[in-house]
Order: sequence, then C-alpha cells, then structure tokens
Amino acid sequence: MATRLSQGVTEPAARTSSLTKRFGQRTVLDGVDLEIQRGEFVALLGRSGSGKSTLLRALAGLDGDTGGELAVGGPVAVAFQEPRLLPWKRVWANVALGLDVPDPRRAAEVALAEVGLAERGGAWPLTLSGGEAQRASLARALVRDPGLLLLDEPFSALDALTRITIHRLVLDLWTRHRPGILLVTHDVDEALLLADRVLVLDGGRIAHESWVRLPRPRKRDHPVLTDLRSTLLGELGVTPEGPA
Repeated sequence: MATRLSQGVTEPAARTSSLTKRFGQRTVLDGVDLEIQRGEFVALLGRSGSGKSTLLRALAGLDGDTGGELAVGGPVAVAFQEPRLLPWKRVWANVALGLDVPDPRRAAEVALAEVGLAERGGAWPLTLSGGEAQRASLARALVRDPGLLLLDEPFSALDALTRITIHRLVLDLWTRHRPGILLVTHDVDEALLLADRVLVLDGGRIAHESWVRLPRPRKRDHPVLTDLRSTLLGELGVTPEGPA
C-alpha cells in the first residue's frame, strides 16, 4: 500500500513517488513520479486503458491498494464525468452532502451562486440540464475549499457550446480559489486551452510533459498551440494518416 501523507499548506497540492498499481498480473501504474503545485492547472492525456482514471482515484484516496508514496496537501475534491447527484435530495443538499461546517445549507447556496445556480438550489437534480448538473457537481467540489481538485473528464458528455461555457467557468473558479487541478481528458485541444502543463501517461509512466506558456483565454489556432497539438498527438500515437 502506498504511504499516504498529509502535507501542510506550503507543500505542493499533490506529490507521488514511484506510485504503482497492479490488477493481477497487469501493471497499470509503473512507478509514477508526479508533483502538482498549488494554483497549478495540469492536464493528463493518455490512450484508453493507460491508467489515467486509476491515477486520479489514487490521488483522491479512493484506491488504497497502491505501492510507493503519495502525499496531498489539504482537502481533495473530485468532479466526475457523471455529476452523480442523488435524485432524492435537492440540489443544495447534494452540494452540502457530508460538509462539516456550522451552516452547510448556507455554504452550499454560496457555492451554487458562484457557479450560476443561485436560483436552482431548491430544484430536484432530474430537472437540471446537463450543463446545470455539471455546475452543481463543481459547486459540490469547490464548497470543500480543496487544495487539490481532480476533474475526471467532466466535460465529455456536454454539447460543444455548453462545454465552452463550462470551460470558462472552471477557469474563473480556478483563478478565484487557486487549487491545484488535475484534469483527466481525452481531448488534446481541451488540455491545451485550459492547462499550464500537459502530461501524457503511457506504459504506466509519465512519458511526456509539455508546458503551455500562453495567457488565457487562448485561441485554438495560435501557432504555439498548433505545434504543441502535433507533438501531443504524436505522443498519443496519432499521425496525420490516423492512429499509429
């Protein structure tokens, strides 16, 4: 089992050293070394089955059956691909679920206002649109004031216009709260538009790292992003003719 350490506020948001994970004879994470600073936005790419979600689950404390060392600095919150709202609880109650503060409802309402859902706190989850449900999921994560925010493909089920809106919202929330963020995604453009640093997971290890040294908002056709896109697609085995 990985040694899981809790760090002080001056430490990185997350750090792993020689992190390993096996399923039977299959090694999914093979000595992963990773450090995410507070206030840093990191995106993680990889082919299907490369271990991206496994790494995220380990950082979230959802999978203790790992080897090596893992340390997180402060609370960790996760927003998944599916919002995972409990249909029998009002939206505000979903956001406040498990929250240990004097007035959970008030804290939930403040978080919902931050994501543009001030008027929907009393609604039932099944009445929300896809974009609204994902906003509620983000509110549930941010209300815990995390030092590390883990995003597991939370935009993949959204239509293109809603995705752009949620991208802007995430960047705005990140700018205000400054957690360390790890975004797991299959979308190279999404990674380049949002992140400071883009990693490629391959063979259970961090196989590539690209820095995106451009101010936000970014334009997809910027020459720097065009070059980085080609590099990352190559690392993922995608050539102009198709997958390698």
